[in-house]
Amino acid sequence: MIKRISAVTAALALATVGFIVPAQAATTEADCGTAGAFCVGLVTDLGKVDDKSFNQSAWEGAKAGAAKAGGFAKYIETTDSKDYAKNMALFADKGYNVIVTVGFLMGDATAAAAVKYPKIKFIGVDQFNSSTATNNTGLIFDEDKAGFLAGYLAAYLTKTNKVGAVFGMKEVLPVRKFGEGYENGIAYGAAERSKKIKSTVVYHAAGDNAFADPAWGATTANQLLTQGYDIIFGAGGSTGNGALGKVAQKAGAFCIGVDTDQYYTVPEAKACIVTSAEKKLSLGVSTLIAQAKAGTIKGGNFTGQVGLSPFHDLDSKVPAVVKVRLKKVTTGILAGSISTGFKG
Repeated sequence: MIKRISAVTAALALATVGFIVPAQAATTEADCGTAGAFCVGLVTDLGKVDDKSFNQSAWEGAKAGAAKAGGFAKYIETTDSKDYAKNMALFADKGYNVIVTVGFLMGDATAAAAVKYPKIKFIGVDQFNSSTATNNTGLIFDEDKAGFLAGYLAAYLTKTNKVGAVFGMKEVLPVRKFGEGYENGIAYGAAERSKKIKSTVVYHAAGDNAFADPAWGATTANQLLTQGYDIIFGAGGSTGNGALGKVAQKAGAFCIGVDTDQYYTVPEAKACIVTSAEKKLSLGVSTLIAQAKAGTIKGGNFTGQVGLSPFHDLDSKVPAVVKVRLKKVTTGILAGSISTGFKG
């Protein structure tokens, strides 16, 4: 694949743009809007496509979906929340077939754009779609289930009986679902062990940098480590990644990644990543793009898959009996026979 970064123009003064053309595809952006062309545009909320978690996973899915369809994919990184509509319009006005918007906070803007551009398919990642628009599909996940499983595992691995988390802002529903599921999973495991385990989830203050503050993530994780917490879940773009990197510097401490298998995307934290609470973002995005290409995509909501990633280098640190218990609880959580306790 060849990656090209477009020239900065006045219209894109508050956005960063990039695109990918599949090596064997004839489609270019100049073809968008013409018969036979298939173009996919992705607009981030306020994060970067190289955040090694949420946005990057969505972009990988968009690239894969476009490539499989023999089409063209391009992204715009929003740097000011006031520009959601303008950035989507940059794709819509060029005749793009699919626009992927990434992030809970873009939900209202996406719904409005879907009404304005009825011939374009919109995929809203982490956006529950309550509209009746047939061209707007929300890609949602049961983050509370992934969080619960991460917490359950942590409850069995902690030596100090103190388990923490460093997250992006609580006002974003998927983040809160991860957090509540995590704490409830810890409580569930603690009850099985007849242990009293302290759990603390620290959320970043609301703001444009809530998911792009690795320094705060590292500092907050360090505070927990100095208080005796030996397992820390980092979730929230580069903010969470900052926490993971700090935990990796503490001998004997475990960390838990998020969204994708961060063993591969945050190499500086390999030493501590025992698992990641995954949302199969790339799979979900690419699946919906394939449906859009085939003409089978439906409005409403599409629920993507969740689960825990492999233990990788720390597999030997997870006792066999814990693996058996975790497998059983995973079956119950995913089937719904065990409640995550998330209140909504």
